[in-house]
Amino acid sequence: MAAITRTPRSRWIEEGLRALAAGGPDAVRVEALAQALGVTKGGFYGHFADRNALLEEMLDTWERKAIDEVLERVERQGGDARARLRRAGALTFSRELLPVDLAVRDWARRDPAVAERLRRVDNRRMDYLRLLFGAICPDQDEVEARSMLAFSLVIGHHFMAADHGARSHADVLELAANWLLA
Repeated sequence: MAAITRTPRSRWIEEGLRALAAGGPDAVRVEALAQALGVTKGGFYGHFADRNALLEEMLDTWERKAIDEVLERVERQGGDARARLRRAGALTFSRELLPVDLAVRDWARRDPAVAERLRRVDNRRMDYLRLLFGAICPDQDEVEARSMLAFSLVIGHHFMAADHGARSHADVLELAANWLLA
């Protein structure tokens, strides 16, 4: 008799994060996840007590990937402060992580517990920016301003619909990054 193959817990979490990125927390429904995974929803309850337990683990996974794994990779690859700042931004707001990050930000507007978690993540990100910008400039006011502007830029530019004349959006982002890192 063949062994029964259970859908790994990590696949439920990954599919939950995909659903969150696509449609927010209301899109994270056990039945929809099971259908997307091609399994029955009974397997879900072998891993999670309920939907809220899945949502918590999804946030844990997002936090680990968005902070711990990004910072570990940036530091492992090394380089000067400017190179690490660029790498941290590219990894933090990569094609994989950005949609989830934006969905968590939207969710945090309506859920105080998610807002508190986002605050913790953003504080860790800002602390890292302050550390790296502190290696570039000695003035603490300037360090704080650059950190705030850099963080605001990487999040906010996704919501902008403005034209930039003859320049592309990517060109203007590069100009802004170069200015911040000067």
